[in-house]
Amino acid sequence: MKIERDLYMAKGEGEASYVVNSMLQRKALLETQSVLEKAVREVYMDLLQPAMIVVDLGCSSGQNTLTFVSKVIKVIGRDIGGESKRNPVELQFFLNDLPGNDFNHVFGSLERFKKMTAAEHKENTLVPPFYIAGLPGSYYTRLFPRQSCHLFHSSYCLHWRSQVPAGLEGGREYLNEGNIYIAKTTPAVVAELYRQQFQKDMLLFLKLRYEELVVGGQMVLTFLGRKYEDIYNKGYLNHPCGLLARSLQSLVEEGLVKKEKLDSFNLPIYTPSVNEVVAVVAQTGSFNVSHIKLFESNWDPHDDSKGDEVQNSVQSGINIAKCLRAVFESLLASHFGESLLNKLFEKCAYYVAEHLQWGEGKYLLICVSLKRT
Repeated sequence: MKIERDLYMAKGEGEASYVVNSMLQRKALLETQSVLEKAVREVYMDLLQPAMIVVDLGCSSGQNTLTFVSKVIKVIGRDIGGESKRNPVELQFFLNDLPGNDFNHVFGSLERFKKMTAAEHKENTLVPPFYIAGLPGSYYTRLFPRQSCHLFHSSYCLHWRSQVPAGLEGGREYLNEGNIYIAKTTPAVVAELYRQQFQKDMLLFLKLRYEELVVGGQMVLTFLGRKYEDIYNKGYLNHPCGLLARSLQSLVEEGLVKKEKLDSFNLPIYTPSVNEVVAVVAQTGSFNVSHIKLFESNWDPHDDSKGDEVQNSVQSGINIAKCLRAVFESLLASHFGESLLNKLFEKCAYYVAEHLQWGEGKYLLICVSLKRT
């Protein structure tokens, strides 16, 4: 598996596309908007240059990408025309993702976005001049010149690792047999490999962003996490990944997928605990934690209920399977082939619905705001 080549969200605007099935990610943006607004305002008030460089890491495509841009513009517009009476500033946005991202969809939406932005702002709210550019590349590499950026934002991305942990791909034996992530039957050595990969990646990410940020620059990062230190104790992402693995096991039993194919597939993700995140940040000594919190989100993005009871487990199963497909389709197609995808996610919807009869599933997300020292 080559992440930069094989990983991208489902393209287009069809029923299975990420554009149509990214409401979970939109909800995370809404949940964390107060944290983002605070960081934007602080960076703006400390700004010494005539231009503010803002970067969305792992921007993907669809409405969510430009929702972030819109929120930054509104905050700056309010401050320019409001009580602060700051001098006008120009905004340069960079939208970053891996080369396989559907950047064309983003670019195709820009003209309409600019017209909507102008129309939405009232007379007492100025629209600062803004410019938007795409930037393909991994955020586990240097993307910008030293001390050139003021604000980094990333939502629903940093649980992705730079690679599948070394030792889990190829070889004479498969260490995580029958699983595609950390599950109850995953050996402790595999869980440790995942944890080490997270530490390595996060340290690298923070080091790179430290070099690119101006002194006092900030980051607002939201990604999937977990509540408990014990990775085997309700890791939360483990459940949908476990149900996806069960669906693949069913295809193996039917002779549609070779067992070796399943055993050799592991997802390049890791959902850390809050303590793991804080420990890595402290290890760098380069950032102060301004804010960190853990919040819940229902597996089914169309379910806004606060309790654990699911009204329609069958429909929720379908909704959740569509969301999983929009995110994991490219990796699964690369490894197992596209011809199995429809059947795979039909089974996934069934197993998710079966699971939900015992109660609603919840994702756990971590939102952390960091300030460069």
